[in-house]
Amino acid sequence: MNGSSSPLDEAGFVATVRARRMVRNYRTDPVAPHLLDGLLDLARRAPSAGNTVGTHFVVLEGPDQTRRYWDTTLPTERRQDFPWPGLLSAPVLVLPCGDADAYVARYGQPDKSRTGLGEGADAWGIPYWHVDTAMATMTLLHSTVAAGLGALFFGIFDNEAAICTELGIPDSVRPIGTVALGYPADDQRTSLSAQRGRPPLSDVVHRGHW
Repeated sequence: MNGSSSPLDEAGFVATVRARRMVRNYRTDPVAPHLLDGLLDLARRAPSAGNTVGTHFVVLEGPDQTRRYWDTTLPTERRQDFPWPGLLSAPVLVLPCGDADAYVARYGQPDKSRTGLGEGADAWGIPYWHVDTAMATMTLLHSTVAAGLGALFFGIFDNEAAICTELGIPDSVRPIGTVALGYPADDQRTSLSAQRGRPPLSDVVHRGHW
């Protein structure tokens, strides 16, 4: 490899990263179970502090299951003004969740106890159950694009308690948001946020100091 060539594969991973967009309008075509399982298998291979593996995925497939989500978070009377109606057609919704208790228990074990992080969730300055779950989610988003599908990550916000109750999510486990995935519809409308563009690399990279 000469000095001018790049180790990055422009036709593979780099192309996937550059192609990733938040998709808000879906066809209703189902995602094959083996394909979905493959995407989730890749997502669970993301880094995990202490190899805790405290990330879980609550998966809703098909209209009967996804309807439960939307009926809980977006009741019918609010849908008339919802700006992204095509989002409700997504055949799969995935809630990536982090289990705080799993991290506290892991860091209470002999090889990690010196950190003091096994004393409780409040001992963690940065809650790594959220960090690791976010990395798993990013892996899911990229894998979805590589598989020829589209995805959207969006927040649950004020509906978290209601959706956790509806789906039976334990108290120590928090979903960081929801990933809709499926086959993108032909017509996609860019959100105002996406139209902001990205700052130049020099604005976000601080070499040696801020």
